[in-house]
Amino acid sequence: MTDLVERLVPDELWVLFRRVVPPTEVRRAQGGGRRRAGDRETLAAIIFVATSGCTWRQLPPVFGPAWPTVYRRFAQWSRARVWARLHRVVLDELGARGELDWSRCAIDSVSVRAAKGGPLTGPNPTDRGKSGSKIHLITDRNGLPLSLGISGANMHDSLGLEPLVRGIPPIRSRRGPRRRRPAKLHADKGYDYDHLREWLRKRGIRHRIARKGIESSTRLGRHRWVVERTVSWLAGCRRLHRRYERKAEHFLAFVGLAVVLIGYRRLTAQQHLTTPTRPDHGGVAARR
Repeated sequence: MTDLVERLVPDELWVLFRRVVPPTEVRRAQGGGRRRAGDRETLAAIIFVATSGCTWRQLPPVFGPAWPTVYRRFAQWSRARVWARLHRVVLDELGARGELDWSRCAIDSVSVRAAKGGPLTGPNPTDRGKSGSKIHLITDRNGLPLSLGISGANMHDSLGLEPLVRGIPPIRSRRGPRRRRPAKLHADKGYDYDHLREWLRKRGIRHRIARKGIESSTRLGRHRWVVERTVSWLAGCRRLHRRYERKAEHFLAFVGLAVVLIGYRRLTAQQHLTTPTRPDHGGVAARR
């Protein structure tokens, strides 16, 4: 296995991925054919496409499987909702370690231009009516994505609040039952509607939604800025700079993979911070 594969898919991420990937198909009874490309090498190639922004045909041969094989596996895993399941596994690990802060969550969206059109695209009113899609996010107080969705760029932000709140999965906690509702939700003026405030209130969620004509638009707010930072983290996956996928499920898959990588980085960072170290005979810190 190449160093690039191990760097893109570390052992910790590979263990989590194996919990959600569909089982490998049984070989044909009569034998023959080529050996199936490894899932770890294929996953590394998909992450390379997502982070580098290259096309499938530009995928370098260092990973092993050819680009049609990688694309075919990506399509299969997307249909099987592997990326959503992997996101939930990462959230469970973060929640069990107490790394999710439910006290204040934030919601926002970002529009990207759609190069090829397709389902869930629409004229972007902020981009001279060019075709685009919108990514919707809810994050915890630290900016970790809890729920996501996509829509046409012409869909109003307010229409995404209820589906996103409902889309937060039951996530493990360090103590007590699973949790799926934030204590408070922060939003900008795009969500300034009384029926949304009432809907949140009925579900025991306090709201902090900026009001039109009252609060300044030049400030992000003390707590809303975290979701803006998460949007900038999404830009680390260059494949999301524009929507190149005609199929909506493939674009959603890349968004799902991006939030998985955001959560995984926090997970491993906290592991390294909380790992006790002690000197051994060689003077090297020991890790769990």
